[in-house]
Amino acid sequence: MIKTKDKMNSFLSTSSILLILGILLIAANLRPSLTSVGPLLGFIQEEMNLSHGIAGLITTLPLLSFAIFSPLAPKISNRYGSEWLLFIGLIILTTGILVRSVPSVTTLFLGTAIVGMAIAICNVLLPGIIKQRFPNQVGLMTATYSTSMGIFASIGSGLSIPLAQVLPFGWKGALAFWAILAIIAILAWLPQISKRIKRSTAKRKTNSTGVWRSLLAWQVSFFMGFQSFAFYVTITWLPEILHDYGLDISTAGWLVSLMGLMGVPSNFLIPILAERRSNQQLWVIIISTLYVLGLAGLLFNHSLSWFILCVIIIGLSQGACISLSYTLIGLRAKNAQQAEQLSGMAQSIGYLLAAMGPFLCGYIHDFTHSWVIPLTITICVCVLMIFFGLGAGRAMYIHSSRDKRVF
Repeated sequence: MIKTKDKMNSFLSTSSILLILGILLIAANLRPSLTSVGPLLGFIQEEMNLSHGIAGLITTLPLLSFAIFSPLAPKISNRYGSEWLLFIGLIILTTGILVRSVPSVTTLFLGTAIVGMAIAICNVLLPGIIKQRFPNQVGLMTATYSTSMGIFASIGSGLSIPLAQVLPFGWKGALAFWAILAIIAILAWLPQISKRIKRSTAKRKTNSTGVWRSLLAWQVSFFMGFQSFAFYVTITWLPEILHDYGLDISTAGWLVSLMGLMGVPSNFLIPILAERRSNQQLWVIIISTLYVLGLAGLLFNHSLSWFILCVIIIGLSQGACISLSYTLIGLRAKNAQQAEQLSGMAQSIGYLLAAMGPFLCGYIHDFTHSWVIPLTITICVCVLMIFFGLGAGRAMYIHSSRDKRVF
C-alpha cells in the first residue's frame, strides 16, 4: 500500500506533470499537419494542377520519411538523449510546416518531407520515454498520449476548410496554422532539455540490429503497417470518396473529423484494457473486424445517414488500432531501450507499407475513375491486420525463449 502511494505521489509530482504536459503537446502535433491535408487536396490539386496519383504523394512523402528516419532515431537518441532529440524534432516540424506553406510545388513537397522526418523522430521516441519514465503506467500513458494524438488529428481534419476560408492565402494559410501548435510544444518541452543535460554522461549500450531478427517484432511491425495503410488511405481519400458519392466537400471534411472524434474513446480505453489481459488477440479480432465492416459499408449505400454510421464504425476501430499498435510496442519490449528499437523497426516497416496506400489508391482511381477497387484493397489490408495482430498480441517479450529468430 505504501509503495502504491509512493508511485502515485511520484506520478503526480510537479516534474511528472510538466513531463506529461510536454508529452501530450508533442502527441498533439503528430497528426494535424497530416490530417489537415485530406480535405484541402481538391484545392491543392486545382491550384497546382496535380493528378490524384501525384496529389497522393503529399500524404505518401511523410510516410516515406517515417520509414527512412524511424530506424535512425533510436541510434541518435542513444548519443544525445531522447529529450534533446524530441526538442530538435519539434523545431524541424515547425520549419517543415512553414516551408510547405510557401506557394510552389517544390516547397510543397520539400516541406511535406521535412514534416514527415520530424514526426518520425517524435513517433519513435515517445514509447521509449514512457517506458523509461512511467514503467508502471505504460497503458495509461499510452492511452493518454494516443488520445491527444487522436483528438488533434480530428481537429486537423475538421478545421481545414474553415481555416482555408477565413485565413489569408487560403489552403496555404490553413496548413501554416499548425506551426503555432508546434511552437507551443517547443516551449512546453524546454524543462526536459536541462534535465537531460544533467544525465547526459550516462551512456546506454544497445544492440540495435537484434530486434530485426525477432519474429514477434516483425509481427508487431506488420500490424503497425497495415493499420497505418488503412489510416492514411482514409484520411487522404475519404473526403474525396464521400464527395464523389454526393456530399459537398465541407460536409465530407466534417465527417472525416467525426471519424477522428469517434476514435477518441477507443483510443483511450484500448491501451488500458489491453494491458490488463495476458494477451491482446481478442482485441485484435474485434477492432479489425469493425474496420472491415465500416469500410465495406461505404460500397453498398450512399445516403448521408449510412455514411455517418460507417464513419462512426471506422473511427472507433481506427482509434483502437492506432493505440493498440503503440501499446504492443511497449508491452512486447522489456525495457526503454528495447522499446525504442522496436518502435523504430515497427514504424520503419509499418510506414513503408503505409506509404503505398494513398499513392496506390489515388493512382487506381485515376485509372478506373472509381473508388471500388481502392476500398476493396483497404478492406483486404484490414483482414491481414487480423493475421499479424494475432501473432503480435501473444503474451511474450521479443527475444524471449518462445520468440523465434527470423534469420
